[in-house]
Amino acid sequence: MRDPYKAIFPEGSKVRIAATAVLEEFQKTWKYHHPLQPEQLQFAGVTAVVKSVGFYHGGDQLYVLEDVPGIWNEPCLEAAD
Repeated sequence: MRDPYKAIFPEGSKVRIAATAVLEEFQKTWKYHHPLQPEQLQFAGVTAVVKSVGFYHGGDQLYVLEDVPGIWNEPCLEAAD
């Protein structure tokens, strides 16, 4: 089991925001903290750099990206190669 308070994407990492279909599904099914806002959907597929990482109680990772508004839950991001 991995450390719940260790970021999958540390600060400075390059990430890609998930595809629109993934974001829409997350928006429909996520019932907890920091829900995805409708205006965030326009950033689907965008590559960005992780500016900061925070953790919700229990270890959920919350990301702030450079030049992309909003708080992003880890399931909405993927590694950018």
